[in-house]
Amino acid sequence: MTDAPHPRLDELIATLERLRAPGGCAWDRDQTHASLVQYLVEESAELVEAIESGDDDELVEELGDVLYQVLFHADIAAEAGRFTLEDVAEHMTHKMKGRHPHVFGDVIAETPDAVVATWEAVKAVEKAHRTSVLEGIPAGMPGLALADKALGRAEKVGVTVEPAPVPATEDELGAQLLAVVAGARAQGLDAERALRGALRSLRDRVALAESA
Repeated sequence: MTDAPHPRLDELIATLERLRAPGGCAWDRDQTHASLVQYLVEESAELVEAIESGDDDELVEELGDVLYQVLFHADIAAEAGRFTLEDVAEHMTHKMKGRHPHVFGDVIAETPDAVVATWEAVKAVEKAHRTSVLEGIPAGMPGLALADKALGRAEKVGVTVEPAPVPATEDELGAQLLAVVAGARAQGLDAERALRGALRSLRDRVALAESA
């Protein structure tokens, strides 16, 4: 194993396989894709927190937890004969090479904006089967992240929302958002539900624009 390019990664994969093998851990053997969702969400949130805290020890730990989730799901699928971790890696390699023709092809994109434009152009071809710009946005995303994503997609079909005045810094903006939530709470209103209701209205506007 020491001669392998990534001996510690191979050791982690072997550890997971041992846990899920007959005679291993009963809990690990009992898990499914669906039962692991709650842990994937939790570990992803903890990874975000580690990134924001800037603590390398925490970042190493939380990256490992998320990596383990990927390995876990791949092993479940492999056991059922559906696909393997190698299939996941192969698909992602193909996707990344395809999305970066300015690196692996002859397309020129020398600025970040040009790279984003190239990425979007390639993605549009890959996802040509989609009937709406809003397809592919996970509905389970947190409200603010979902709103940001939906607004960006809506702009592609000419649907915009009048922006409210905001402070100059994220610290001030965070305080303002927190105050809005506090105000909603004082009035007995659910800020998250209200935002998702507004997003449903935005979705209707996008559908109308696309049908036209």
